[in-house]
This record gives sequence, C-alpha cells and structure tokens, in this order.
Amino acid sequence: MVAMPVRYSPDLEQVTPDEGQTIERLNQTFDTILTRVADDSGHAVRSVHAKSHGILEGVLTIDANLAPELAQGLFATPGTHPVYMRLSTNAGDILPDAVSLPRGLALKVLDVPGERLPGAEGTTQNFIFVNGKVFQAPNAEKFLGSLKLLAGTTDRAEGLKVAASTVLRGVNKALHAVGIDSTTVGALGGAPNVDPLGETYYSVTPFRYGDHVAKFSIAPVAPALTALTGTEIDASGRPNAIRETVSAEMQGIEGVWEFRVQLCRDRERQPVEDPTVEWDEAEAPFQRVGLITVRPQDSWEPGRVQAVDEQMRFSVWTGLAAHRPLGNINRARNAPYKHSAEFRERFNGCPIHEPSA
Repeated sequence: MVAMPVRYSPDLEQVTPDEGQTIERLNQTFDTILTRVADDSGHAVRSVHAKSHGILEGVLTIDANLAPELAQGLFATPGTHPVYMRLSTNAGDILPDAVSLPRGLALKVLDVPGERLPGAEGTTQNFIFVNGKVFQAPNAEKFLGSLKLLAGTTDRAEGLKVAASTVLRGVNKALHAVGIDSTTVGALGGAPNVDPLGETYYSVTPFRYGDHVAKFSIAPVAPALTALTGTEIDASGRPNAIRETVSAEMQGIEGVWEFRVQLCRDRERQPVEDPTVEWDEAEAPFQRVGLITVRPQDSWEPGRVQAVDEQMRFSVWTGLAAHRPLGNINRARNAPYKHSAEFRERFNGCPIHEPSA
C-alpha cells in the first residue's frame, strides 16, 4: 500500500552554515569554464549543458480531473501552455559527439500565472532534467569537486577526450554488466551515446509541489519515440551526429511525452537534502499529470535556435513559488546559473529574457 504524501514545510530543508562560501567557489569554477570556452571560441556558451542537439516547440496539456494531491501549482488548472524543449549534453564546452556524456532536457512552460519565486522574472515555469535518476553528488561541496574535474578538462585537446570517452564507455558497460551504475564514469564521458529522443528524463532533485514535495520526470510515450529508447548513435567522424540524427527524425515524428510527478511519501526514505538517494518507485510511484506534444518540425530551425539557445536561460529558480526548488544542490544552483547567464549576455552582447506566447 502506498503511503500518503508528505506535507511540505520549510523544516524539510537543512541549510548548512558554509553554503554561501561553497556557492561563491562554484561561481569561481563556473567562471573558469565560461572564460576558457569564450576566449577560445569567441562566443560565450552555458557553463554546463553547453551543446544543444535540438530545440523543439510544442504544447503541454495539463490533465483534467487530477486527484487533489496532484492538482497543485502549475498543474492545478487543466488547460494548455506553449513550451520550448532544449535537448543537450552536460559538458561546459562544445565537444564532438564522439565524447558521449549524459543527456539533458530543459523545459520552459509559457504563460503560467501565480505567485513567483523571489527574483523570478517573466511568467514561465522552468524544469531541468537529465537521463538519470540520481545526482552525481550528495551536496554542493561534493558537486564543486565534480565541477572542478569538468573545469580541468574544459579546452583539453578534443582527440584526448574522444579517446578517453571510448575507454570510459567500455568501463561503464562492464559495470552495468555486473549491476553497478556509475554516475561519475558517465559524467566524465562514459555514458552510452544514446538517441536523446528515446530517453526518459528526471529532475533528480526535489521541489515543492504546492502542499507536497515531488520529483519530476518526462517519459516518451509515442511509439515513434519509444522505438528509439536505448538506440546508440554512431558519431565516428561526425562531430554533430546527435543534432543531425534528431533533426532527421523530428521531420517525421509527432513526439508525445508524459509529464510525471513522484510525490515524496517518507521523509527518511525519500530525503530532500541528498539527491544521490533514488526514491523507490514502488514506495513513491510516478503519476502522470500532463502530456507534451511536439508536431513534426525542423529541430534546428535557425530562428528558434537563436531565440532559445542564445536569448533564453533555463533555471529551476525561474517559476512559481508553488514549485520552489528544495535541498542543498538546488539552493546551490540559483546564483551560479544566474551568473552564467549574465556572463553570456555581457560577452555576446545579446540580451536574455523570458518569453511569452
């Protein structure tokens, strides 16, 4: 029997005294990545998830007649919202696709009414996902260590990265064969080079969900998408193989994804402060609250790429107070993400803003 959902209260979070110092060091490390890439290429990109593989425009339809615990925040009112989806890879520099890294999906939902988070401009609700169920670090201090590893490989010779990724992919497959998942190996370039259209994505970190607490997921349900699940892309000699593959596929696919919510049902077994702990789906099942539909389109249409990739930012802190990001990692994402966007804006001379329909 599934337990009742945990009620949200501020005491679910435990802020440590040194978080401010850690966040400042995160900003400094992000600066290292941003500056190296911008100086090398003459163009500033995101400090993480720099490379896009597709920009999609679609519609989120919020389900009617949701149970009270699911009809919260954005999902309290049935209806439709325009959305942008950005498919990416998690490195902070623009790498050839032979360097296989975890996939990301950023979702921007437009024209969302309601009380905003502090400093959240515009009227959009942002969600950020990766194709893994847990975060690679339990807290901001450990995340800083991982980020320094990433910063250390930024601007490293591409040939070395490709070779290292090939070796790490072999290591990762060997670990999978004996039932071990390594987020560290995957984050360093050993992730399978999968088609992003077939992947299921997870918020990994928890959020306020109105009266409750939840993690989020986007899962493909259209047969044309689920047929791609686990399909690996051969990127040999094709630096933009993923982008080319997604573009060719989206010309003829109507993509449909479920938006799912995983309500916290046990404060101990589904902790807020440690995102390395997977919330057991048998105890806290994902439940559908809406559908995202993307009609066939050019996923690399220049105007949309310019509007979304260059002129927008995605941050979990842009949205409703009802979906406040929770936990150490989420608190640590606020200032550095804003810092990264401001750097891009200054370096590129391109204003970044929140869109509306």
